Amino acid sequence: MTLGSSDRPLSEVYDLAMLDLDGVVYVGPDAVPGAVESLDAARSAGTSLAYITNNASRTASEVAAHLREIGLSDVDDADVVTSAQAVAHLVADALPAGSAVLLVGGEGLRRPLEERGLRCVATLDEGPLAVVQGFHPDVSWVQLAEASYAIGAGIPWFASNTDLTIPTARGVAPGNGSLVQAIRNATGANPTVAGKPEAALFRETLERFGGERPLMVGDRLDTDIDGAIGVDIDTLFVLTGVNDLQDVMDAGAGHRPTYISYGLGGLNEAHSPVEVEGMTAHCESSSAQVSDGVLTFETSDQSTAGFRAVVGLAWHLADHSGLRVRLDGTMKS
Repeated sequence: MTLGSSDRPLSEVYDLAMLDLDGVVYVGPDAVPGAVESLDAARSAGTSLAYITNNASRTASEVAAHLREIGLSDVDDADVVTSAQAVAHLVADALPAGSAVLLVGGEGLRRPLEERGLRCVATLDEGPLAVVQGFHPDVSWVQLAEASYAIGAGIPWFASNTDLTIPTARGVAPGNGSLVQAIRNATGANPTVAGKPEAALFRETLERFGGERPLMVGDRLDTDIDGAIGVDIDTLFVLTGVNDLQDVMDAGAGHRPTYISYGLGGLNEAHSPVEVEGMTAHCESSSAQVSDGVLTFETSDQSTAGFRAVVGLAWHLADHSGLRVRLDGTMKS
């Protein structure tokens, strides 16, 4: 598989950008540099913007308020789609109206469940018909233990997402998947998952926004990119979050993004073809070379063409000769 190309900016080709949040639009309290301006430009070009997140710790209205605080003044609450909303939809479809569910999470999960007509409880003794788990920093051992007792008794288990980590302003921290794994360890069970890379969150977004040509924009190969590939949606990978350039270079066929750019500015750029000749690749005025298994590249800072040359060359060599190359340690993505 090679990188996709476009002679027009992506914001003119795709009518819906499905934007991951953590590591793409913001990190902690702050916008990713250039993100607000890039999204304003994409919207002006006619692309609808859906802000989708696997993080179930906050309500959609709280997320929308945060987006407005960082400068995205036109964001409405309905523009945000959370994995908590997606899992609440799954649970409501599976249970009778008004059913009790054992909540493992915070208000970001409680509110969507209640909006779907479900009743949240805290103990097995209250007769829940399902366990529903989502990330919140205050989730305790007591909640994890109660969920384990319920799941051990045969009650079905739903999870908003299984991201093992979450980026924060201070660094990478354990995510909901790490807490899900604790319950797996105790019960041997596996939950029904709504968030990326599963399909439910994508379906929830498309049901709300429509879109003939959606594009998923994300920073994680295992959730954003793999999930979109699974539902046949093109992808733009950005380097402002969890996975880095070496990770993209190493991605196997079936796990590769359609496009790559440093940040959300890539939405408003054309993506020129990559030309490979032997151990060298060119994209516009940028080039990448491999010598003794080490890849170096020449480009201006944060150039989309430069990153395309790097990734295009790495994938070509992996696919045609089985050669896995490493990025020069002095190079920064």
